[in-house]
Amino acid sequence: MLKSEKARKRQRRRWHIRKKVSGTSTIPRMSVYRSLNHIYVQLIDDQTGKTLVSASTVEKGFEGKASNVEGAAAVGKKVAEKALETGIQKVVFDRGGFKFHGRVKSLAEAAREAGLKF
Repeated sequence: MLKSEKARKRQRRRWHIRKKVSGTSTIPRMSVYRSLNHIYVQLIDDQTGKTLVSASTVEKGFEGKASNVEGAAAVGKKVAEKALETGIQKVVFDRGGFKFHGRVKSLAEAAREAGLKF
């Protein structure tokens, strides 16, 4: 099973991030996954291994183009709204080995503007 060099580098970055970042029920981990066509985000309690809140461009009711910065910003706003409804105000950010620019940065900034603290 050979992975591309790009995938191996992302995996190494991901492991280094996950060594330091862990979520609890009060301050969950905000995990981001960016595929070629979509973006997904989950708020995870690592102590119990449960997903508390999730949002993505694949969900019903999502409008707009899924693979651009505006779509990522919409997902960030949506996950922040869902989190605030469930009483979550603070999270730790896990970029999943992706570089913090473009869609990942847009998602994070939109979540901050919508009221999440990290």
